[in-house]
Amino acid sequence: MPPRSLLKLFNRSLCTSTSSSSTPNQSEKLERIADELVKLIKIERYDFSILFRYKLGLNKYGPSISGLASSSSGTSSAPGSTGADEKAVEKTAFDIKLEKFDAAAKIKIIKEVRTFTDLGLKEAKELVEKAPVVLKSGVTKEVGNPIIEKLKELGATVVLE
Repeated sequence: MPPRSLLKLFNRSLCTSTSSSSTPNQSEKLERIADELVKLIKIERYDFSILFRYKLGLNKYGPSISGLASSSSGTSSAPGSTGADEKAVEKTAFDIKLEKFDAAAKIKIIKEVRTFTDLGLKEAKELVEKAPVVLKSGVTKEVGNPIIEKLKELGATVVLE
């Protein structure tokens, strides 16, 4: 809320506090919360603002409009129509995942991993030995398919996720 509306709310709660018994508790509660917020240090206030936005269902992009749209479309149309909307969105970025490899081809696979990553020999060896592991993230199908074919020829089981 903008500061003016907070002042109006505060003034309204002070004016009506004498007329009813439920508003003094409410104004005392608001005053106690305000006092606690004033006592917070800068980093705590920042953390509180993030937590408060999260609790309200807000994120850095604003209110969650996508959640509202899907709930309203589900009530106004057939329940199966939301699945069609999800299928219409096509994935463009994929991950190359090494699931397992032939032990005899380990050295060749490490060399091939070094060709499409910026890793040194030691890092590439450690990465390959951690299988199943994602070797490269955020690649397109055009870039990922040749890499997968080459690794499969060498004896690795690789998938494009």
